[in-house]
Amino acid sequence: MNRRTQKRAGEANPRRRQRDVSRPMLLANENLPAPPTQKRSLDKRERLKAAALELFREKGYARTSIDDIAAGAKVPVGGFYLHFRSKRQVLLTLMDDLLVALSTIGFLPADGAHPREVIRSLLTQAFARDLHFLGAYRAWQEAVFSEPDLTRCDAAIHAWTRQRVIALFQRLQELPRARRGVDIPQLASVMDRLYWALLSEALSLDPQQITQRVHATADVTYHALFTDSASGQG
Repeated sequence: MNRRTQKRAGEANPRRRQRDVSRPMLLANENLPAPPTQKRSLDKRERLKAAALELFREKGYARTSIDDIAAGAKVPVGGFYLHFRSKRQVLLTLMDDLLVALSTIGFLPADGAHPREVIRSLLTQAFARDLHFLGAYRAWQEAVFSEPDLTRCDAAIHAWTRQRVIALFQRLQELPRARRGVDIPQLASVMDRLYWALLSEALSLDPQQITQRVHATADVTYHALFTDSASGQG
């Protein structure tokens, strides 16, 4: 069976279809204060978010207070409540920003690019965005254990990122030297967990170590999806 026939067979098999998963809208039911329109207010909101990111990274979620965030942003505590009703809303806003950033990563391999380099480039892009929000992710990991609704949001986030990894791997299989017969959904599930684990680990790594881990993870992904042999057999 050739690659085109395999693709048609996969489309005809309901078990192999993947449910489309939309990006979780973390702020949909949060009743945030009205977004600011003036530049001065927008600047204060961004300072509050930046201060929260830094504090969450340094201290975690429980040990960071609203007073801490306001002080870090050089905004009166009363000014905090013009933009967020709680510390939880700040965290949800930051995680929503992370998902928006991840959703902008596209799959546009350069002509003739080696699949290994394509995967490295994609993971490097993704982790550059992830690392900017590392403080939010540390706080998120802590908060989901104490708030059931955040646990549900976390499950939705992982369902979404897994679906994106599946779509990416399906696209990668169109490139030369792709292995045949790979269980893409299962592989995507394993690799998605690995990518999130790498982000958690990044809290204790320096930039050079992070780059090394990203490249190593890209190589694992490459060898799972591609063969260096001319036959393309796994």
